[in-house]
Amino acid sequence: MTEALFREDAYLKSCTATVLEVNDRGGIVLDQSNFYATGGGQPGDSGTLTLADGSSIAIATTVYGEDRSQIVHVAEDGATLPAIGENVELALDWSRRFGMMRVHTALHLMCALVPFPVTGGQISPEGGRLDFDIDDPGAIDKDTLSAGLQALVQADHGISQRWISDAELEANPGLVRTMSVKPPMGSGKVRLIAIGEDGTVDLQPCGGTHVASTAEIGNIAITKIEKKGKNNRRFRLALMD
Repeated sequence: MTEALFREDAYLKSCTATVLEVNDRGGIVLDQSNFYATGGGQPGDSGTLTLADGSSIAIATTVYGEDRSQIVHVAEDGATLPAIGENVELALDWSRRFGMMRVHTALHLMCALVPFPVTGGQISPEGGRLDFDIDDPGAIDKDTLSAGLQALVQADHGISQRWISDAELEANPGLVRTMSVKPPMGSGKVRLIAIGEDGTVDLQPCGGTHVASTAEIGNIAITKIEKKGKNNRRFRLALMD
């Protein structure tokens, strides 16, 4: 089992860990990690893993193991892999991660302003998208939405997290905005991301990484709204600085 340090501290840029397993595909499993594993539309983190002798391994991406209790760090092809039991240091590609934190939080703000179910989404360090099930094509104006998002960013709302039980989430289905991807359940608890005091701006289950304040998102804009089906509309968002 890998302790997911990023869940409690998204700003942890490096950490030490012990190698638990190395699989036949070059995947490295550690006892703890600050690397986010691919999920919820957010790509896995990349960076470096430094061995005790000072040599380093480039980590191309990070994914979950089959049962999600393990986080697998995928080394670039040709890397010399560490030994089981070896102590290593992990260092994030912080610029890439921070971009995805800004984008992921901005997409939560979009959810707060677009009152329709989410049918899909994707995150990159430069921007992202959300798809909504919208029955009225003219319900959302691109420029008005951009202005509303920027106002929420500039309001400097704090972002926090708390945990609720699986039963509490089942009793409050309105917290779940996504139609196609459900929050991971089964461990007995679910993580909520709250924007604004007590989630007054947005409150929803999420396992991703986020900034601590909306002001950290910076300048953003809706660059395009596309029709992707009878009722499906794709909203593309970009970081502008």
